[in-house]
Amino acid sequence: MNMIMFMLISTLTISMMLTLLNFWLTKINPDLEKLSPYECGFDPLGSARLPFSIRFFLVAILFLLFDLEIALLLPLPWATQLEHPATTLIWASTIILLLTLGLIYEWTQGGLEWAE
Repeated sequence: MNMIMFMLISTLTISMMLTLLNFWLTKINPDLEKLSPYECGFDPLGSARLPFSIRFFLVAILFLLFDLEIALLLPLPWATQLEHPATTLIWASTIILLLTLGLIYEWTQGGLEWAE
């Protein structure tokens, strides 16, 4: 219990010291340049409310869809220690096959083409 209290108190102390140091050292006088919207180093051109290509959203959705394979295949090293590792191999192969078929479908439909 003594060690836990020491770690808790030291963690809180260091956190509070760093937070106070941050507030003390920062410059809190905003000027016109700091308050302007950031546009990758360029001066803003036109309104920020202009619509842009739906391809940005499509690429993001495709990335999220195909990124799920990491989450689904992550437990495989532990699943090979089960009674029937062949079942694990079948399920993993099925997931990879479905994702590959989805990628081929998106490719043939032109979902991965950025310029038309």
